[in-house]
Amino acid sequence: MTEDIEIVRHPTARRVKLAFDPATGRIRLTVPKRASTSKALAWAAGHREWIAAQRANLPQARPFVPGAMIPVDDEMLTIDWREGPSRIVRRHGDRLLLSGPEATIARRVEAWFRREALRLLEADSAFYAARAGVAVDRVTVGDPRGRWGSCSSSGAIRYSWRLIFAPAAVRQATAAHEVAHRVHMNHSPAFHALVEALYGSDPTPHRQWLRANGASLHWYGRSSMGGG
Repeated sequence: MTEDIEIVRHPTARRVKLAFDPATGRIRLTVPKRASTSKALAWAAGHREWIAAQRANLPQARPFVPGAMIPVDDEMLTIDWREGPSRIVRRHGDRLLLSGPEATIARRVEAWFRREALRLLEADSAFYAARAGVAVDRVTVGDPRGRWGSCSSSGAIRYSWRLIFAPAAVRQATAAHEVAHRVHMNHSPAFHALVEALYGSDPTPHRQWLRANGASLHWYGRSSMGGG
């Protein structure tokens, strides 16, 4: 059990602390600067039931394998792999068609999802930027663990590509949030009022959806707690 724990020695920590990240399934043990590591691990071992309970409640892994059904923009797409030479992934109706080596299915499907996420989020951002009367320098996607979007003072917006697996309304509300930062680089009442005006309704339920379900988005494309 303790061999799976990530130990972080923190210079300002006053006590040993256990934390669990449902997006990765990793356990973090924070240890004060001068505390004994062995004693901290022994303390953590005494919480094995808590650790087991957290792991039991992890979101279900959803690997990108033939036959898997994946939510995209409020539709379910089925990964449809067939033997053949082509490595290209293409959408046909509610199916993602591909052939090529079975060993590269997951990598190629993920690349398709990333491109599609960028396409959708570029369109969402342009839509809300037009409403706000602002310019967006560029839109990119990445795979951060702790946030769904960010906006720089230069006008560059970066999103988590995993928003493609969320309901479209959640993705769009996130885009409205980031575009609003082109006007207010803070989270003031004026900022939240602008987000609501851009989105067209109260985005609170969509923020709540991400808080409750966001960790599950990180399990798409994974086959186990250890990764792909």
